[in-house]
Amino acid sequence: MSAKSPGPNDHFLAVYRRKFRAWRGSRPFWAGLLTILGGVPIAYLPYGNIKLGNLTLALATTAGAGSLIIGVLLMVLGLTMWFQVHTRVFAGVAAILLALVSLVVSNIGGFLIGFLLALIGGALGIAWGEPGSMPAKGAKAAKGRTEKASEPAVAGAPNGVDGASANDDLSATSPVDGTNGRHRAG
Repeated sequence: MSAKSPGPNDHFLAVYRRKFRAWRGSRPFWAGLLTILGGVPIAYLPYGNIKLGNLTLALATTAGAGSLIIGVLLMVLGLTMWFQVHTRVFAGVAAILLALVSLVVSNIGGFLIGFLLALIGGALGIAWGEPGSMPAKGAKAAKGRTEKASEPAVAGAPNGVDGASANDDLSATSPVDGTNGRHRAG
C-alpha cells in the first residue's frame, strides 16, 4: 500500500485532508478565498452597526445597495475562481475593477480591508498558472544542451534573406520554434 492511497488504517480526516489538498492545488484557491473575504466587509459594513461600549455606530449610506451588489459580485467571482478555473483571468480582472469601484461606492472599499483583499485576490487569480503548465528549469537547460548548433546560412536561404538561416525568423510565427504565432515578451 502506498503513502498516497487510503488504507484501512487511515483516519477519515487524513483522507479528506489529502483530497482537499489535491483539490486546492488544482485551482487558484487563495485567490478565490481572498476575493470572497474582500467582498464580505464591502457588503456588510454599510448595513452593519458597530457597538463601541454604549455607543452604536451606524454606517448606513446612500450607496448601500451599490455596496451590497459589489460585495456579492466579489463573493461570486471568488467562487468562480474555485469552480470555473478556465475563467480565472476574467474573474481576476473583474475583481480588481470591482475593488477599485468599491473605493468610491462603499465606505472607502470597506475601510480599505475589503479593497485590499479583493485587489490581491484578483491579482493572484490573474497570475495563477495551472500545475505543470510551465516547464521545469532543468528540463529547459537540458534541452538547450542537446540541440545542435544551426548550420551557417547560404545564399538563397528559405526565408528569402541572403545570409540568414531559417532560425533567424523574428516574427515568432514560425512553426520551427514551436510558438504557433504566440509572442513572447522578454
